[in-house]
Amino acid sequence: MPEGKALPQLGTDLYHDSSSSHGEDREARSRIGASPEQKDYFQERDGVRFAGTHLIIDLWGAGRLDDLAHLEKALRDCVKAAGATLLHLHLHHFTPGGGVSGVAVLAESHISVHTWPERDYAAFDVFMCGDTRPQAAVEILRTALAPSRIEVSEHLRGRVGP
Repeated sequence: MPEGKALPQLGTDLYHDSSSSHGEDREARSRIGASPEQKDYFQERDGVRFAGTHLIIDLWGAGRLDDLAHLEKALRDCVKAAGATLLHLHLHHFTPGGGVSGVAVLAESHISVHTWPERDYAAFDVFMCGDTRPQAAVEILRTALAPSRIEVSEHLRGRVGP
């Protein structure tokens, strides 16, 4: 590949130092390294063992979907309410008045968002493992974006049992 034409490593941010934490707790990031005595973060519910809960959240009739600062605060509030550990948060605004796409990378997985303000619609993915409460994000988003309708589907990822 010609010099200067190489693709960035997957997961890197072209515009910011990927080691920056935007104020997140660096100490929390150091606690997630692998070790032989590390806890198994799989969960069990109703006799089914699984890696984590993945919520697909559709918000219809929602507001403030082009407000970058407001969406950042909502994502941070979701992380806190769920009891998760924020590692990195990156949001991209598509022109003034346009949509926002982004991700909060968590020690426990991620929250992603894509908004279509022209349709008053937002799509969120909330995937978390370990001792977290991903369902808490639904109420945070309801309060922050005041949708007229919310559709939530839940998927148990990495099922081990029936």
